[in-house]
Amino acid sequence: MRSHLLNDTTAEHYRRSVTEGVERVAAKLAATDRPFTGVTADDLAPRIDAIDLDRPLRDTTAALDELEDVYLRDAVYFHHPRYLAHLNCPVVIPAVLGEAVLSAVNSSLDTWDQSAGGTLIERKLIDWTAARIGLGPAADGVFTSGGTQSNLQALLLAREETKTEELTKLRVFTSEVSHFSVQKSAKLLGLGPDAVVVVPVDHDKRMQTVALAHELERCAEAGLIPMAVVATAGTTDFGSIDPLPEIAGLCEQYGAWMHVDAAYGCGLLASRKYRHRIDGIDRADSVTVDYHKSFFQPVSSSAVLVRDAATLRHATYHAEYLNPRRMVTERIPNQVDKSLQTTRRFDALKLWMTLRVMGADGIGALFDEVCDLAAEGWKLLAADPRFDVVVEPSLSTLVFRYIPAAVTDPAEIDRANLYARKALFASGDAVVAGTKVSGRHYLKFTLLNPETTTADITAVLDLIAGHAEQYLGESLDRAC
Repeated sequence: MRSHLLNDTTAEHYRRSVTEGVERVAAKLAATDRPFTGVTADDLAPRIDAIDLDRPLRDTTAALDELEDVYLRDAVYFHHPRYLAHLNCPVVIPAVLGEAVLSAVNSSLDTWDQSAGGTLIERKLIDWTAARIGLGPAADGVFTSGGTQSNLQALLLAREETKTEELTKLRVFTSEVSHFSVQKSAKLLGLGPDAVVVVPVDHDKRMQTVALAHELERCAEAGLIPMAVVATAGTTDFGSIDPLPEIAGLCEQYGAWMHVDAAYGCGLLASRKYRHRIDGIDRADSVTVDYHKSFFQPVSSSAVLVRDAATLRHATYHAEYLNPRRMVTERIPNQVDKSLQTTRRFDALKLWMTLRVMGADGIGALFDEVCDLAAEGWKLLAADPRFDVVVEPSLSTLVFRYIPAAVTDPAEIDRANLYARKALFASGDAVVAGTKVSGRHYLKFTLLNPETTTADITAVLDLIAGHAEQYLGESLDRAC
C-alpha cells in the first residue's frame, strides 16, 4: 500500500495517475454538448449504492472507469454556455494548475512551519485585495472557505468591537434581499431572535437608505446597539449593489460597523469598465470577497478583509503545540492567529497563479464580458412580450417570468414557470435557477460564462416558453 503514498519513490506513479485523470476530464470537457444529462437521483443512487467501498478496485484505470459511470458522465458542467443557474463560474486554467500543485504538496496554512512560502503568498494576496478595495495601510485579512464563513467572521469582529456583554441589545441591519448567512451568523453568534433588522429595498433591489436611517434612529431611541450594517455588493438573486457611500455615512453617524458582502460583486475590483459601481466600498470596516465566483477560481477561494488588522485579534487563540504566544514576539507569521479555521488549504495559490499568468486586467475583462452580456440579455427580455423582467442588471443576473397572454391566474403562471424550469433541467439542454419575487415564482439567469452568447440566451428563452406552453396546454386539456 505504500506504493500509493506520494513521495520521492512514487513520483512516476503520481505523474501517470494524474495524467490519466486529466486526460479523462479533458476528453469529457471536449465532448460535452449540454450542461447536464438530466439524470435523476432515483436513477443515479442505485449505481452508487451498489459500490462496496470495502472492496477496492486496486487499479487507477478501473477506478476512473467507475468514476465515469457514477460522476463524470452526469456531472453538472458549469463550463457549458447554457449553464445559467447559480453563482458557479467556469474556471481559468492557471487556477486549475494551482489546484493541482496545492493538492499534491498539501501545505496547511495555519502555521508558518506547515507552509512557509504559502503563508507569504496568501498575505501578499490579502494585501493586494485590500489595496484594490482601498482599505488603507492598516488593513489585513485571511482566506476562508466561502462567503458564509467570511460573513460570520466579519460579524464576530463587529460583535466584539461593540465591547458589550448585553447581546440581546445588539442589532444587525441588512436588506431584505441580502444573503441568508447574515441571519445564520447572528444565530451562531448568540444574538437575540430580533437581532437582524431587515431593511426594505427600492425598485432596483437596493437597500433604501431612508429606511435604514429610520431603523438606526429607532435603534438608538430604544437604547439598543447598532452592531453592524451589512451592505451587499451583488445580491444573490438580483446582483443588485446597495448604495455604499450613503450607507457608509450612516454607519459613521451611528457608530455601526460597516460590512460589505461583495462575494459576488468582487469581480468589479479587477474591472476597468465597471469598478465605479462599487464606489464607497473603501469605507467599509470589513469586506467579503469570493474569488470562486467572479474571479473564475475553483471552489473554494474566499477571503474576509478588514480595515484595521488589530480587530482580527478577536479570532486569535493560542495553543502551545501550534502557535504559542512567544511566536508573536518572535514575529513568526502564523495565519491561524487570524482565522476561524485551523487546518486550511493553500487556496490562495490558485489566485496567485491566475494573476501571474493572466493579470488582474485579464480577470476583469472576463467579468466585464458577462456584465455586458447581462445588459444585452435584459434588452432581449424587456423587448419580448412573453416575459416580465424584474430589474436592469448591475452585474450579471437576470430575473424574469414567463407571462402567457391568454392566462391571467397568477398561480397558474407560477406553476407554468416551475414546470418549465424542471422540464428544462430534466432535458439537460440548459440549467436555470429560480426564486420568488413578491411571493410569485420567477426564473433566473446567472451569467458567469464569457462563452455564453445572446444566441444562447435567446435559445434558452424559447425552450422555457415552449415548456411553459406545453404545461398550459396540458392543463387546459385536463380541465376540459
